[in-house]
This record gives sequence, C-alpha cells and structure tokens, in this order.
Amino acid sequence: MVKIEKFEVDHWILTRSTAVEHNLAHSYCLPRSIDGIRDEFNSNTDVDILSPILSKSLDYGPMKGCEDLRSKISHFYSSESFGQLAMENIVTTPGASLANFLVLFSLLGPGDHAIVQYPTYQQLYSLPKSFGADLSFWKSKEDDDWRLDLPDLKSLIRPNTKMIIISNPQNPTGAIIGKQKLEEIVQIARSHSIILFSDEVYRPLFHSISPADPEYPPSILSMGYENVIATSSLSKAYSVAGLRIGWIASHNHEIIDLCVNARSYALITASQIDEHFASFILNPLYADRLIDKNRSLAKRNVDIVQTFIDRNSTICEWVKPTGAPIGFIKFTRSAQPVDDLDFCNKLLEKKGVLLVPGQKCFGDDVNFPGYVRLGFGGDTRQLEAGLEAMQGFLESDYRDVPLYTQQ
Repeated sequence: MVKIEKFEVDHWILTRSTAVEHNLAHSYCLPRSIDGIRDEFNSNTDVDILSPILSKSLDYGPMKGCEDLRSKISHFYSSESFGQLAMENIVTTPGASLANFLVLFSLLGPGDHAIVQYPTYQQLYSLPKSFGADLSFWKSKEDDDWRLDLPDLKSLIRPNTKMIIISNPQNPTGAIIGKQKLEEIVQIARSHSIILFSDEVYRPLFHSISPADPEYPPSILSMGYENVIATSSLSKAYSVAGLRIGWIASHNHEIIDLCVNARSYALITASQIDEHFASFILNPLYADRLIDKNRSLAKRNVDIVQTFIDRNSTICEWVKPTGAPIGFIKFTRSAQPVDDLDFCNKLLEKKGVLLVPGQKCFGDDVNFPGYVRLGFGGDTRQLEAGLEAMQGFLESDYRDVPLYTQQ
C-alpha cells in the first residue's frame, strides 16, 4: 500500500471553512465567470460561447487534449521558447495538481533521487517520497529574501539524481527565481543529464517586477534544454479555478508519452466541456487583458498588505512577494516567533480570519515557526476588511498567543 501523507494545507482550509468571515487563506486571483470575462474584455457581448460545445458529440476527444486548446497553450510558450513548442508536446489535465501528480508518478520511483526547492507546495515533496524516491531539500535562504544558493544545489547532486523540482513563483513566499539563476540551474541540470521540472502555476502573474527587467523570469521551456517540464493551469493567475484544466509541456516527447500513458490509467482524457471554455479563456483577446487586470489587482493589494506590516513592524515582517498573490508573514513577540498554529486558531475563533500556519502546512524538513501564508489576490475591499479584523486581534488578543516551542 502506498502511504501518502495528509495534504495539510487543503485539510486545514477544508476543516475550518464554516467559521470563516474573512478568507485570507486562498491562493488564487479574484474568481470570475465566463460571462463576466467575455463582457468585460469584448465589446461584442453577443459572442456565442455555448453553441459550439452544446452541438458537439461528446466522445473521449483527442488523447492529449483539445487541439485548439493545445494550440493556444503552444502559442503561449512559443513566443519565448527556443524554437516552436510543438502542440504534440503538450497534454491537458484536470488542473495543475494532477499535472504535477502525473509528472512525478511517471518519472520517479524507488532508486531515484530528487532535489526539491524548499519551502514549497507540499505535493512537490510528499508525492516523490510516497512513490519511493529519495529526496533532498534545496533550501531557500530565509534571511536572504528566500534566495536559492547554487553551490548548495551542486552539493545535493548524487549519481542517481534524476530530477530537480522548482516552483516559480514560489508557494508560499511569492519569491521568484530570476532569469540568470534559472539559466544557471539549467546549466547544472544539463551537465548532469538531470530532468528539470518547474511548477509554473502562478506564471505569468509577476506583479512586482517589470517584463522589461533583465531578471524577469521566463518559462523554463525557453532555456534551450530538452529535458525540462513545465506545468500550469487556469486556476491561479487566470481566475477560473472551477475550470479544471491544467497542462504538462516539455520539449522531450518521451516525457510527454510517459505522462500520457499514466493519465490513461487515471482518467483517459480531460473534460471536453472544460477544455472548450479553457480555450475561450486563453484566446489572447481575453487572456492578456485578464492577466494585466489581475497583475494590477495583485500589485495594489500587495501594497495594502505592506502597509499593514509596516504599521505592525515590531511584531511582523515579510519578504515582499514578487509574483503570485500570496506571501509568507512572520509574527514574533520580543523577537521570538509565536506559535503560528495557535495564532491562526485564535485569529479564526476571535475574528473569523482564516490564514494558513507555516509550521503545519509548509514544514517538513524544517519548521517555519511564526510564519503564516496570506492570500491577497481577492477583492480589495474584502482584503482590507480582513486586515482590519487582524489589526483588532493584534491590539486585543495577540498577547495571549504563546511563543513557539520546539516539540
């Protein structure tokens, strides 16, 4: 029997959702409707979205996914990739979570070693372990703006290292890996013939760095190395998590074939209805303007959170995120981290504010005492209301939160 650890962040949110007045635990941009996107970004509001799919015979469809959708995804990457990213080198999935699952399930097993950027989304380290792979954590530097150290990466490589796993932007910190460091990571992976897998689910939502900046992160697919894999979806940056469409992309067709084979055991194909609407969203007429809108929203909201942190600078701090609508905030008292689990429970009980505790949901090899993940991609007024409720808690109940003690 395969032992899979409890998915802590999802379990935390699921078991506390009934008491929430201010949900700041989310990790996506403001959810939108199909009609809303069409009406906001297209002067022709009579565009018929439904008829093409309502009149379609719903067989299994193409094994790798809807060709129109994969063509749009191919165009999305090919604008910056080396050469053309062939449509045949893309396979759709129900969300990025299953895309990640299929990559890890298809390529890692007993006898393999993987290196995982850390902290990161639990799926990216718990799944390789459950499949029998040996794991090393490539730890970003908490005291150096969550930067990654390349000598540390080199020191972790073994003869059986098969994969390096990164996420860009990073969950939960919102930190990015800039272009130069990405190029150096690729060079290291290439020199050792290691697969490089990047979870790019938050791309291209970089709100605090300009596309004109030389360090603006391109997709890993643009780096000229065949053995790279990128996964993504419409859930985070594109505001439609309810459309369960993600994808796997790689210049290596053998990797794609392995993922397609694994997908055949689990679901055969993705929903053609979801793929139809996903293709609509990824029309450049909508997609580019939607990303611009969400980038502006995240930029406005991250500054609001920064103002809250500045107001309470004696007890909280963060490395201001560069991408993704999330950030990792550290709460202290007398320069010592508080018990973030107790903090989150008391904050929810007293003020109805839901956050994600770092030590429970992002701690495996290392705990992150005092840290909480806060999502700021939603409605600005709701964010302000949640922060005001947090302010009230800090002024009236924060002294009752104990300091963190090592278990």
